[in-house]
Amino acid sequence: QVQLVESGGGLVQAGGSLRLSCAASGRTFSTYVMGWFRQAPGKEREFVARIVWGGRSTYYADSVKGRFTISRDNAKNTVYLQMNSLKPEDTAIYFCAAALEVGVVPRNYQYWGQGTQVTVSS
Repeated sequence: QVQLVESGGGLVQAGGSLRLSCAASGRTFSTYVMGWFRQAPGKEREFVARIVWGGRSTYYADSVKGRFTISRDNAKNTVYLQMNSLKPEDTAIYFCAAALEVGVVPRNYQYWGQGTQVTVSS
């Protein structure tokens, strides 16, 4: 069982930056693939980024590639999402999630946080 708690969301102007954090409980954090997803009002939850167990492999949605960076600190049981050059279309609730296998769709992930709101003003 893994419990996830996101933090770091907020209101930022277009072009600004935010760093999201996701703290995980449990001693097996390093065995999980960690992902970030987001969901805007009226839209389906979409993949943003994922990072594998040791952190060497990352993968991003085309919409955030070059602007967002996912990282993890297994010693702190924490995964991060650094978001730069934010755009109004990045506005959404951002969720972190944990999976036992690599994937980019929500059904691949077994555990979810409660989400943190990110709002980007124009």
